[in-house]
Amino acid sequence: MELTDKLDLRSGRPVWPAPEVMTSDPLPDRCDIAIVGAGIMGAMLADRLSQDGHDVLLLDRRSPAHGSTVASTALVQWAADTPLLHLTRRWGAERAVRSWRLMHRAVVNLDANIRDRGLACDWERQPELYLSGNLLDEAGLRTEGERRRAAGLPSRFLEGEEVSARFNLPQRAGLLSEDAFGLNPVALTQGLLERARNAGAAIVHPIEATGLEQGKEAVSVRCSDGTAVRASQVILASGYEISPWFLPDAFTRSATFAVATAPGTAPTWQGDAMIWEAADPYLYARRTSDDRILIGGGDIPGVDSTKRDALLPTKQGWLEAQGARLLGVERLRAEYAWAAVFGSSPDGLPALGRAANTERIWLAYGFGGNGITFARLAAELLPGALAGAPDGDLQLFDPYRFET
Repeated sequence: MELTDKLDLRSGRPVWPAPEVMTSDPLPDRCDIAIVGAGIMGAMLADRLSQDGHDVLLLDRRSPAHGSTVASTALVQWAADTPLLHLTRRWGAERAVRSWRLMHRAVVNLDANIRDRGLACDWERQPELYLSGNLLDEAGLRTEGERRRAAGLPSRFLEGEEVSARFNLPQRAGLLSEDAFGLNPVALTQGLLERARNAGAAIVHPIEATGLEQGKEAVSVRCSDGTAVRASQVILASGYEISPWFLPDAFTRSATFAVATAPGTAPTWQGDAMIWEAADPYLYARRTSDDRILIGGGDIPGVDSTKRDALLPTKQGWLEAQGARLLGVERLRAEYAWAAVFGSSPDGLPALGRAANTERIWLAYGFGGNGITFARLAAELLPGALAGAPDGDLQLFDPYRFET
């Protein structure tokens, strides 16, 4: 069994400009922390850990940001895929509320970090509008809003008439939440990587980490070119190309689809909100910085790229039609359409923590619709654990929390 899966991660024509191919650094003999994966999760961790003074190495079989990052629709929000109401039923109110507060804090801190350090990534504040559906009807959405408000989270319930009047949308009840953002995920990832490199991190690609050998004082990371690197700690942040050695089967993968209209297409709704449906199958829409309408959803189970790619034309038509319904317009026409692997968990939360039966190997998998938020969360919670002083909140995202 290989250390990580190898998948065809995406197809079609994503809306983001192709990432620049970064130069590769020489492979060192040893480092403090080796991170396997140079997508948004690896970049966020490398930035934080290198700023903290650690000698960081990133390894990726592709050029950085050339995997799932390009396919991201880049909605940065703190509300998880699983409603707070449902998460409370699974874990209890105290644990559910704490998880959501941590995600909100992560988004607020990421906003401050991007603005303070001037990262150019089309970062824009866009409130989130969560509309009633078959997952939460109007009554359920009202209760969800009450739970969020009681937790101190910035959400407010809107009657259908107010949603229609304020956003020029079909009349449906909704929750309006602040502290959500849109951005260019490729630009953010590459900006974080450059900042990490400037702080001393080494970024080596294309090279594959093929195996790990655990010792008392270090982990030997075997590489595809026959070399090995000794690392005091290793973080597996390989995105949807998971490590089957360590990540439990509770974390599943599917295919998701997205389309984007031509640039300069004026938003058809007022208030510039990112729109979600509390529904299964779900649908969402947002505006990009160059005034495209981006619509996503229509997931199917599994990672069969042949099946996924054959469905892309049909899914494009479905997203165009459902997007028109969502926004209350006669027709939408996409200029870009793409498909990609997507990961989920039973509670909509990521897998962050120590790998099973190891002392020096850690998992950082942002499974769920909030991948960028989860990357920031990992950057806030994992450094202390790597230093031997774990934050107690890390256990909320334990990769093995679903095992009995």
